[in-house]
Amino acid sequence: MSAAAFIRITRPHNAVVAGLTALIGYLVATGTLTPPSLLLAVAVTLITAAGNVINDVYDVDIDRINRPGRPIPAGLISLAGAKAYTAVLFIGGLLSAALTTTLCLAIALVNVVILVAYALWLKRTPGIGNLAVAYLTASVFLFGGAFAGIEGLIQNLSLAAITFLATIAREVLKDAEDVDGDAAGGARTLPMIIGVRWTGVLALACGLAAVAASLLPFGDWWGLFYLAAIAVVDIIILFGAVRGARCTTPACVRESRATSILRVGMFAALAVFAVAAVV
Repeated sequence: MSAAAFIRITRPHNAVVAGLTALIGYLVATGTLTPPSLLLAVAVTLITAAGNVINDVYDVDIDRINRPGRPIPAGLISLAGAKAYTAVLFIGGLLSAALTTTLCLAIALVNVVILVAYALWLKRTPGIGNLAVAYLTASVFLFGGAFAGIEGLIQNLSLAAITFLATIAREVLKDAEDVDGDAAGGARTLPMIIGVRWTGVLALACGLAAVAASLLPFGDWWGLFYLAAIAVVDIIILFGAVRGARCTTPACVRESRATSILRVGMFAALAVFAVAAVV
């Protein structure tokens, strides 16, 4: 077992970005950053890393076929070692969260339960797995805001709602892109049940709901600058959702680049909220 493998299995870029996102959530809620808020980044980074490792633990049989170069199937980390590593990361993340606020710790505990459930069975449950991913993504902003108390959490409701709804749209369209491969691999996803056409309609509905959520005056950042900037973001989100809704085949969804456009819209929304909170 090598130290490099233990770092790689956590998907460090993914985990660190999640940690930084929690700091942005605190910035949006308060308009500032403080040294104690760094604990938010530590907690989210460790818990996200643990979630990535536990996914590899329960996907090991699939990875032996599809991704044999990953640390566990490659023999760089034993299955027992990965399970112990998961526990250490989860405990470290929860201990870090315990040093923040009770509200933050509660969110962290709920997320750990969902991450474990996702690895065990939610990811293989059509629709529910998409909801779990969307909640976990959006909850990082709630976690960051919660460091400032319930008022801070409320400040971040719009951003969390946009993220939740746009993530659902993106996740179901990603599944629509992969219908052929998933069918060959024996997976069962939402687009395989309701079809690509209705998946696109669902994504569009989520996109419209995200736009509606973006206009709600939940925080101090709401004002003329915010409304002007978020209008551009809303156009991007709707553009991506409409492109996905026009498709009836997996190939069309891939060619539409709807998932990439929605991802751009989500990052743009984050930037707008952060700037609006500061100015």
